Amino acid sequence: MGKEPRVEDLERALALKRREIRLKRWIREGRLPLEPSSPAPAPPAAEPQPLSPDPVYHSEVEWEERRPWVRIRLPRPSWSAWRDRLLLILEIAAVVGAVALLLLSWQTMRGLQPEAAAARVTPSPTPLIQAVVLPGGHRPPTAPGGPAPNPDEIPEHLRALVAALPTPAPITPSPRSPTRIVIPAIGVDAPIVPGTDWEALKKGVGHHPGTANPGEQGNMVLAAHNDIYGEIFRDLEKLRPGDEIWVYAGNQAYRYIVVQKQIVLPTQVEVMAPTRDPVVTLITCYPYLVDTHRLVVIGELR
Repeated sequence: MGKEPRVEDLERALALKRREIRLKRWIREGRLPLEPSSPAPAPPAAEPQPLSPDPVYHSEVEWEERRPWVRIRLPRPSWSAWRDRLLLILEIAAVVGAVALLLLSWQTMRGLQPEAAAARVTPSPTPLIQAVVLPGGHRPPTAPGGPAPNPDEIPEHLRALVAALPTPAPITPSPRSPTRIVIPAIGVDAPIVPGTDWEALKKGVGHHPGTANPGEQGNMVLAAHNDIYGEIFRDLEKLRPGDEIWVYAGNQAYRYIVVQKQIVLPTQVEVMAPTRDPVVTLITCYPYLVDTHRLVVIGELR
């Protein structure tokens, strides 16, 4: 059997064949000049020598034509383009500033809301004090059913003023008006009617017109007799600080605690003045069966 060709011999033969093909193509394409035809030398009989590296085989791409670099020239921005960019930047800055201002205003308003709620004061009703003496007198007026109090209780220099007062309009109670009073310490449980004139106090405890309603901010003035028409407030002088006064508006009950008790003249109407805090002022004649003064008991809403 013959000797099998080695891998190295096959690679060399393949390289020579490829080189011959490339040379023919290059001659055909004009890359190499034509050479006179001459008989190819016979290969030596001896074992072929190793071939030197073929620079053309390993760097065939070097023969390819290189394309020239293409330079792309960008147009230079004109003044109008710079102006448009500047305006765009200014518009963006204005929008961002407006949004920031709105957020700051919103946060400021949220911060002021608790302070405004704390500082908000509900206006208290102004008492419609048409008389110059406190309600609760035990003697009827000179004219039956008349609105004026007993002239004997009015100072002489004020009697002409009281006589000139207009007749008060009828009082229409509201759903928030007081309807009942309960004082457990002295056993009082009586209805409350609108008005503190002579006819109103015949029916129960009177709610002075224009003063606060139960639970409202301000002074709620209630008056009743101590020696006639049920003697509702006869034992009012027995109340002590800390005693409870329950005032109802319909089914809603409001709890007041006694904080003050005083004896005043009938002309000291300042005890009916409006207050900042929700309070109740109870008024009756004093002393019992004499009635030259007024007993005033003040309770605070708790």
